[in-house]
Amino acid sequence: MAEDYFGEPIARRYDEDEAEMFAAAVVEPAVSFLAALAGDGAALELGIGTGRIALPLAARGVPVHGIDLSSAMVSRLQSKLGNRSIEVTLGDFATTTVPGRFSLAYLVFNTIMNLTTADAQVACFANVAKHLEPGGCFVIEVGVPQLQRLPPGETVRAFDVSATHLGFDEYEVATQRLVSHHYSRVDGEWEVVAMPFRYVWPSELDLMARLAGMTLRERWAGWLREPFTSQSRGHVSVWQLQGESR
Repeated sequence: MAEDYFGEPIARRYDEDEAEMFAAAVVEPAVSFLAALAGDGAALELGIGTGRIALPLAARGVPVHGIDLSSAMVSRLQSKLGNRSIEVTLGDFATTTVPGRFSLAYLVFNTIMNLTTADAQVACFANVAKHLEPGGCFVIEVGVPQLQRLPPGETVRAFDVSATHLGFDEYEVATQRLVSHHYSRVDGEWEVVAMPFRYVWPSELDLMARLAGMTLRERWAGWLREPFTSQSRGHVSVWQLQGESR
């Protein structure tokens, strides 16, 4: 059983801690990109969380179903729904199934790395393939591993240093394990969180997609379709399930 690292202590401050990711300049390009791919079909969000993307996508008229392991995160989403309807299934998105077929499935903000083994990431692609309509698309937004920025022999890289937050990524190259260490100043006290991930290369994701019957359709450095290059620190990739789209 997958472990839930997004329980109440994380969920209650998630929107505040990740406020930059909720800005319109970040959300709107992603939603426009996804809405165009969904067309008149439905979308499946893996790791739906508090609804940062699902809520505005549903507001565009795209039916959204979500999967998430964290009941605490889903509770925050449900408190925001109002008169909108988004169905959510609790479970590990690598293996959890839901009814129906979708024209689009998507994972944003590095969520594929919450699956901490290669087997789990492969299983996720296979699970998505079962849920997509023929010709449907699977979208992943994820960072490119920053190993080239590590000095020789070092395993830790600081990614955020401020008066209220210190963030360090600790790499284990042999297993592609990554532990993200966060030290946050909250109400005058330092809180410590260490969260495990498995970093993954674009070429690995392409192979996982091929094993699941999908092929790469497009890859960009961001939601505005900036060119993806060897200097890009992240990518938005789209794979398409084989078969005729409707």
